Amino acid sequence: MASTTILRRVGIAAVVLATAFAAWGGFSYRQATTSDTIAAAAARDDALTAGRAAVATMTSLDYRSVDAGLARWLDTSTGALHEELKASLEGSKQQIEQAKATTTGTVLDLAVTELDEPRGTAKLIAAVEIVVQPETGEPATKRNRFQAELVRTPAGWKVGGLAQVPYIPV
Repeated sequence: MASTTILRRVGIAAVVLATAFAAWGGFSYRQATTSDTIAAAAARDDALTAGRAAVATMTSLDYRSVDAGLARWLDTSTGALHEELKASLEGSKQQIEQAKATTTGTVLDLAVTELDEPRGTAKLIAAVEIVVQPETGEPATKRNRFQAELVRTPAGWKVGGLAQVPYIPV
């Protein structure tokens, strides 16, 4: 009889603990899925995805299709960078055609360093491998770091600023 009472008490305790754990888990899940951190994480992921594509676009250009490449640069940019690119379009086109080289940028790593979701701005830092293929000769590979400023527009995230970050050994 005593063992039946002990088993009954252990069973009741297990049911109470399981119910409490389920309630706590449900509450925690509800808090997590309605949290502002979910929206911020989604915005950060969107900025990362757009930033990766934008930095690759802005570091790639083929002299054989320079008009299409420069059009992609304009489509990817906004604000002061866009205006600067537009103002220097003809000069850039001539330089690129004379250089007779193709550059292909591949983003190796990327991180959001700042995100202001309400203002729709983000700053990124990117490690980029750029392969420069001249018309004749061997390709050269460079590794650069860039800081990009993104601005959310009605058409999505666009690059508002792009600058190479110098390497400073410590």
